[in-house]
Amino acid sequence: MNQGCGERTTDEAAALERLGKCCAELGNAALASDVDELSKRTSEGRFYVACVGQFKRGKSTLLNALVGTRVLPEGVIPLTSAVTVLRFGRSLTARVRLHGQDWTPIDVHELRAFVTEEQNPENQKGVEAAEIFVPNELLAGGMCLVDTPGIGSSFTGNTKVTWSFVPHVDAALVVLGADPPITADELQLVTDLAKHLHDFVFVMNKADRLSDNEGSEAATFISRTLETRLGRQTIKLHQVSAAQRLEGRGPPRDWEEMVRALRRIADKSGRQLVQAALVRGRDRIASALLREIEVNRQALLAPVAESEARVQRLRESLAGAEQALRDLGHLLKAEQERLYERLTDQQTRFVERALPAAKQDLERMLAQATEPRLRLRRRGFDMARDIARAWLDRWLDEEQPAAEQLYRDAAHRFVELGNELLGRLMEPDMTGTAGATALDPEAGFRVRSRLYYTDLMTLDPGPGSWIPDLFRGRDATLRAVASDGASYMDRLLETNSSRIVGDLNERVLESRRQLETQIRKALRAAMEGAERALDRARATQAAGSEAVALEVQRLERLREEVLASCSAREAA
Repeated sequence: MNQGCGERTTDEAAALERLGKCCAELGNAALASDVDELSKRTSEGRFYVACVGQFKRGKSTLLNALVGTRVLPEGVIPLTSAVTVLRFGRSLTARVRLHGQDWTPIDVHELRAFVTEEQNPENQKGVEAAEIFVPNELLAGGMCLVDTPGIGSSFTGNTKVTWSFVPHVDAALVVLGADPPITADELQLVTDLAKHLHDFVFVMNKADRLSDNEGSEAATFISRTLETRLGRQTIKLHQVSAAQRLEGRGPPRDWEEMVRALRRIADKSGRQLVQAALVRGRDRIASALLREIEVNRQALLAPVAESEARVQRLRESLAGAEQALRDLGHLLKAEQERLYERLTDQQTRFVERALPAAKQDLERMLAQATEPRLRLRRRGFDMARDIARAWLDRWLDEEQPAAEQLYRDAAHRFVELGNELLGRLMEPDMTGTAGATALDPEAGFRVRSRLYYTDLMTLDPGPGSWIPDLFRGRDATLRAVASDGASYMDRLLETNSSRIVGDLNERVLESRRQLETQIRKALRAAMEGAERALDRARATQAAGSEAVALEVQRLERLREEVLASCSAREAA
């Protein structure tokens, strides 16, 4: 007989409570805090809709517009340095929690001092969280809107805050723009979120700054890119202007439709999201506990002196690895600069080679055109656009393999170095580092292309452009259209080939950055785990063999309790 949602939630809550006791017994305060927070949000029916995107997308302004008041600081520079949560409250209040401290009430107007780069650069005050309670009907059902630091800002610590919040997100309000439409960081963040989320609301903000044609072009590109990456047939992109909405001016565009999409999440998915968050959080905590138990057991069974020597060697190896990674980074940077110079030179040659041939293609196609004379201009510019794109596609097919091969060659050295160090960590007798994961060879770029061709619509013939053709014969019109179309193709080839160069260069840079981050994260996590386990093992072994035996038994019992919690959930 299937259990109801309430029964399943009760079972999960009971399993979570057992895990909390394991965290306390193991002495892991951080995991115990995670258990406590997860338990509270479950009992309160809270689910998080994170507002994510690149800095300067207007996320804070959008959230202010959604709750109808300026409660979050806004600005033209990257502002948010800590995660800020908007929750339902009977009155407008705020509070912050600093590292190692309890929640402290603050005046809403004091929030800027805690969550902005201007007054809290790189989060030097140690703000772990900030919450604003707002009497807003949209939040009354348990929805919590989360203002996250903008990814890809010049403040790298802020980007890390956003990425670290990903496991806690239940649904996402993705705020994009038109310049650029979607960055590699944004696309990767959405991809990571989609691994455990189904509910997304996609928004293209600042629509008031675009013409209808520019907005349509950018929206089409964003939707197609997201549909391809996420494997979804249709992505609805809501075009809005949060600034105009907040100021009570301008056309509504897709604002009401966006709000309805959020309401549907709250009304139809809220309970399921809370349940899913509980399951996801419980699994994450259980996995972390099992890893720590195994790390402690291995350290406990090895002689302290031997473990100390191994950890010291590991520490020295990691210090050397950091320097080696930096050295390799400089080499790859130099190679990337050479690639950029070569691509720029190739771009110039490409335009010089392609334009004459493209002009001939256009003249030939125009000569075969059967459209009436007054429609030739529209048809000619469509031909020019298609011809330019064909040439650009051919050039991209020529240049991309070389750029990707450069990245693979350089990345191979990073992977070799990372696996050499991780190989040491995977030695069976290495204290506290069992289970390190080897790095796979890089097959190519880690990020997909964000390239899209602009059609330079301001150069496209608009209404009335055909009027001069009224006074020409067909041959004269063909010559005029061919000349104007050639100028149009020249601009298209020049502008879009520059975009190809920039896109390839960015993919090399971003792929390298992600690989380095992965290697450093794996190495540092292993080091930190080994050091913690050694400290615990040293204290236990100093108490004697009986203490060691009892500790091994305790760890095994904890392991069985964690596994039992997982089994109970699976059985439910």
